[in-house]
Order: sequence, then C-alpha cells, then structure tokens
Amino acid sequence: MLYINNSNKMFFMFILFFSTMISISANSWLGCWIGLEINLLSFIPLMSSPLNLINSEASLKYFLTQSIASINFLFSILLNLILFNMFYFHNLLSIMINSTLLMKMGSVPFHFWFPNIMEGLSWLNNFILMTWQKISPMILLSYYMNINYLIFIMILNVMIGAIGSFNQTSLRKLMAFSSINNLGWMISTLLISENLWLTYFMFYSMFLFISCFLFFITNMFYINQLYNFNFNYLIKFSIMLNFLSLGGLPPFLGFFPKWLVINYLIFNNLFFITFIFIMFSLILLFVYIRIIYSSFMFYFIKLKWFKLYFKNKFIMMIYFMNMISLLGMILSTLFFF
Repeated sequence: MLYINNSNKMFFMFILFFSTMISISANSWLGCWIGLEINLLSFIPLMSSPLNLINSEASLKYFLTQSIASINFLFSILLNLILFNMFYFHNLLSIMINSTLLMKMGSVPFHFWFPNIMEGLSWLNNFILMTWQKISPMILLSYYMNINYLIFIMILNVMIGAIGSFNQTSLRKLMAFSSINNLGWMISTLLISENLWLTYFMFYSMFLFISCFLFFITNMFYINQLYNFNFNYLIKFSIMLNFLSLGGLPPFLGFFPKWLVINYLIFNNLFFITFIFIMFSLILLFVYIRIIYSSFMFYFIKLKWFKLYFKNKFIMMIYFMNMISLLGMILSTLFFF
C-alpha cells in the first residue's frame, strides 16, 4: 500500500474540498454523482494507513458502503430521466434518491456502517466524516425532497441516536450516535430553510471540533480513560461544557440552533414532533451528564502518576471558545428580546 505523507494528505484534502464544491454547484444529477465519487476517492487515502490494519479495514468498509450508495444513486437518477413524465412514479423516485443520499450521510435506517467505521478512524478523520462528508448529501437532499418521508426519517434519527448512545464504552461510538441524533435536527432545519441548516451546521461543527481536538490531544478513545487519568481540571471542565453544548442544554450556545428549530415547530403546531425532539435530547443529555459526573467523582489514587502535561497553543483558544459557549446563549437572548 502506498504510504501517504503529509504533502499527499494536503493534496487529498484539497481534492476533498473541491469535490464537495463540484457536487453542490453542478447543473445536473450526473454532475452531482461525479462530485460524490471524487469525494469518496479522495477521502479513502486519508482514512487508510499501512501501519494500522484497523484504519485499512474501516476504509474498505467505507468504500464498499459508499459504492453501493453511489450505484443506487446513479440507478435512481437514470430511472428519474426515463420516468420523469409519469406522475405515479414521482413519490417512488423521490424516496429512492432520498434514501441513497441518507445512506451516504449515515442516517437511520442506513446507519449500521457508521459507528463501526467511526471506531476504526483517528479523531481528525472522524471529524471530517461527521461534518464535511455530510455537506454534499444534505445539499443534494434539499434539491429533491419527499417531505413526508423525511419527517419520518428525522424522528427515527433523533430516537435511534439517543437510544443507541446508552451502554457505549467507546467515545467514538458515542460521538457517532450523537451525530445521528443531530442529523435528525439537521434534516428538520433543511425542511425549514437552508439558512437555518447552515446556522445549525456551523454551531454543530464548532462544538464537534472542540470535542475531537480535546480527545485527540489527550489521546482518549474510551470512556474509562476519563476516570483513570489525572487530568488538568480545566481540560475536564472544557469537555464537560462541550458535552452540555452538544446536548443542547440552556443556557449554553449549543441550545441556540435547537431553540430556533423548536420555535418554528411550535409556531406551525407540530407539537408531537417537538415533544419527541425535546424528550430524546434530554435522554442524550442524561448520557452525557452521567459520563461527566463519573469523570469528576471517580478518581483512582493508584494511577495518580499518570499526570498529563499539555503544551499546545490551541488550548487557550479552546478555553476561550468554551467560555463563549457558556455566555453566548445569555447574550443572544438579550439581543433577541
């Protein structure tokens, strides 16, 4: 296997960026498909590593899953061209195209590959998979939506994402199910407006970046590592604040985009969907708070010599962003009211 050095990685990152631009700015479905394929082929070398067989296995699984989704997408758009004037097939074609795009982004009920692949990747690749790799499918989804089907899917995403996070010992699988839960919220924002989707996506990406960065510098992959290591308490406090923001607990800034979605749903008398969204967000918050409480309360004296010293110039920036997260919602409520 070809060794991918840093310069090659930057080249593939560059292609990854432009493949997304090609996909979302294409004038035809075939152009969108080509952009998705370039995106897939540029992400595979970033995932695979000759020194780590788990990474190579994850990249192979990702390639096979995305290839199946791409074949289905190509078949759907060709079928759409043939049966375009036949009104009876309109709903079926829209469901087929939506399903292939949902499979691309790892949405329920096509989510089974997502936690397994997340488990075999580094935190940087996980961050790309949870954020950048969702942009193309979601923008393409907004072009041809079956609204009733997507309402059902977004409710399932919120439910499965919250329930699946229980009894997880791996932080990467926990973040995967958190991503599935947030995907339900993002699909709902896509049904409302693309500006709201962009707002939600930017906030979600910021909090996800902080989480992945903190787990990367502390070299954490499992929940019990939060208990074992004698961390600097500011690091633990940052992880705690970020978990609460990801869960959408007021008055943290992570609640702000969810608050906008809840407002819209209530104004349009969609009380049942609002109830499900809020209840399953509370379940996810319970999982986060249980981890936070345990990491602060449990302390192993035998492992006191596992002292970690962090020399990273981004740490102070992370502390600052967490303080903004704490104060931002209070300031935004004052601004709006």
